[in-house]
Amino acid sequence: MKRVCTTAIAVAAALAPTLTAAPAYADPLSQTGQNQLVERVIQRALSQRGVPFVYGGGDVNGPTNSARARAATTRSSLTDLTGRASLPSAPSNPLLPGSVTPGLPGTALAPSGEIPDTTTVGFDASGLIQYAFAGAGIRMPRTSGEQCSVGQKVPPAQARPGDLLCYGPGGTQSVALYLGNNQMIEGTSPAVTVSPARTSNMVPYLTRVLGS
Repeated sequence: MKRVCTTAIAVAAALAPTLTAAPAYADPLSQTGQNQLVERVIQRALSQRGVPFVYGGGDVNGPTNSARARAATTRSSLTDLTGRASLPSAPSNPLLPGSVTPGLPGTALAPSGEIPDTTTVGFDASGLIQYAFAGAGIRMPRTSGEQCSVGQKVPPAQARPGDLLCYGPGGTQSVALYLGNNQMIEGTSPAVTVSPARTSNMVPYLTRVLGS
């Protein structure tokens, strides 16, 4: 069980009026528009509470089976008549805490050498974030490290609902969505969970995708 740090993250009073996510995500919005988008992201994430943790699971459309299972299916479909498979190139930026297995989306508690579950669908940490922001029309990168490099870096004392809390070097181990009131939601084992925001192993900033 993860140790919850007792240090509360202060929340700023209002959202700023401009959108500073990656280029071409959206035009600048009013403060009301920003609040509505943040609320949409948060509610979309909250709607997945209790969905199982699946290593490499989740995308813009919702929960999926594991990345390893999908890769295995792809390899099988690409095997030619000689029995030699044309392997897809592995995705970059492996983000697997506790594991050195390369080439799969990163999240907490990734098992190493485990046979992929081809039936259970769910989310890992970055899969949940990608799904949540898709509800606001924002297509986030798939790995936690890439997600934590999008947008603006803000100090914890200025945390606002909708900010990303990033863990490990450069956010490469896990990512969570800040809900306000010192709460966060994360795609973690055993399931998508709301919990007190933790600062243990957190990078010294939050990532703001909506607002400035």
